[in-house]
Amino acid sequence: MEKEFQKFPSFSILDDCYPWDLSEIYDAPVLLFYKGNLDLLKFPKVAVVGSRSCSSQGAKSVQKVIQGLDNELIVVSGLAKGIDTAAHMAALQNGGRTIAVIGTGLDVFYPRANKRLQEHIGNHHLVLSEYGPGEEPLKFHFPARNRIIAGLCRGVIVAEARMRSGSLITCERAMEEGRDVFAIPGNILDGHSDGCHHLIQEGAKLVTSGQDVLAEFEF
Repeated sequence: MEKEFQKFPSFSILDDCYPWDLSEIYDAPVLLFYKGNLDLLKFPKVAVVGSRSCSSQGAKSVQKVIQGLDNELIVVSGLAKGIDTAAHMAALQNGGRTIAVIGTGLDVFYPRANKRLQEHIGNHHLVLSEYGPGEEPLKFHFPARNRIIAGLCRGVIVAEARMRSGSLITCERAMEEGRDVFAIPGNILDGHSDGCHHLIQEGAKLVTSGQDVLAEFEF
C-alpha cells in the first residue's frame, strides 16, 4: 500500500503550496494528491460545472464563454462527461490552462472515455484528487469533489443545471462561501437549465460571454 501511495506526490493543508481560497472553505481537504504543475494553483481560477448529459447547445455555450475569457483565468472542472469535458476541451483548444479535480484515485480513469484527456491534463496541466491511488468512483465522492472545485476558484460558471442537481448544490454552496456564481441561461421549455434560472433569481450573474465573467474579477 505504501508503494502505491508513493506513485503520486501529495501536499497537505499545512504546506505553503496549499491554496488559500481552498483552506477557507468548510471541510477543506486535509491532503491532496496531484499529477502535473502545482504552479497553476497560484493563478486566478474559475470553475465550470453543469450537466453530464448536456445538449450540443449547452456545450457550445460553455465553449463560447471560455473562449471569451482570453486565457485570463485557469479553467477548473471535474473531468465528467458533458459540461466538464466541454470546459476542459475549450480551455485546451484556446491555448489556455486547466485543472481537473477528480473523484477517484489519480490512477483510475472515470469515465473511461476521458482517459486520454486525463492523461494529457496530468502531463501538461494539473490533476488533483483527495482520494488515494486505486480508489474507485463511489457516489459520495462526487459531491465531495465538487466542494474542492468551487473552493479553489473565485467564481463558478454553471451551464444546463437542473433543479436539485449536483451542480445546483455546488453553486448554492459556492454562494454561501462568498464566491461569485455565473449562470448561462438556456431553453425555458425543456427544463435542462431550470437550475441556472433559479440561481439567477437568487442573485447569480447571468452571463453570455467570457467578458461578462471577467468584468467581475479584479486583476
